[in-house]
Amino acid sequence: MNVYEKLGSRIQKLRHKKKWPQEELADRADLHRTYISHIENGKREISLETVCKVAKGFGISPSEILKGISL
Repeated sequence: MNVYEKLGSRIQKLRHKKKWPQEELADRADLHRTYISHIENGKREISLETVCKVAKGFGISPSEILKGISL
């Protein structure tokens, strides 16, 4: 599993913990739902700016999103 797949899996777990559909996270992060889907499936190389947007959508710090992800 590459780092983008790990990151996508982490984001998906956080979203499921909140019981949100992808649309909810997308709205909160100011991103498109299909973009969230691509992130969660490891199909996108997510930028630091996008990590920050997703973190803001969750109401957590970017470091919390990256917690436990190793290279």
